[in-house]
Amino acid sequence: MKFNNIKLAAIALLVSFSAYNCSDDDDTPTGPTGPNFTGTYAQEDQMGRPAINTVFVDMEDKDAFNTTIPSNQNAAFQSKFEAKLLALNPGYTTNALTWDAPTFTGALATDVLTVSLTGTTTFFDGTNVLTGRALADDVISTELLLIFGGPMGTDNPGLSDDNVDSNDKAFLTSFPYLATPH
Repeated sequence: MKFNNIKLAAIALLVSFSAYNCSDDDDTPTGPTGPNFTGTYAQEDQMGRPAINTVFVDMEDKDAFNTTIPSNQNAAFQSKFEAKLLALNPGYTTNALTWDAPTFTGALATDVLTVSLTGTTTFFDGTNVLTGRALADDVISTELLLIFGGPMGTDNPGLSDDNVDSNDKAFLTSFPYLATPH
């Protein structure tokens, strides 16, 4: 009986917090003329390509990388990315794109998502490179292939594929495109 009273009290408390925090003014602008964007804002995180940030940016550089504007990232981080690439794969010469280490890490160090407005949208499909990113693109396997696969994409086969070939559920063909939840 005591447990049921505690459970009932917890539910009542959650409902009261929910009711307090909910309102029906979602369509009403904040303030008399809309949202207020005055003030000083600072960028605190940058993860256009999260796996690249996670692997190539050292812990002591995370804050600096995340607050450096993309046009300055190559100059500030390319050499560190190259050192990390060569530490991960000491035998690196070129990758399946024929990019040497400075070229490849220069592309990685500038953390932006590019998009083609007229062509194929893909992370990498063997021909098109960084022209966007489709939901079904196997981004991690592509990154592993470019880091460890060598010029023909066949070096280090145990390291050049994550062996996850597709999403666990099919993506939708219309908006919002993401797979339905389980």
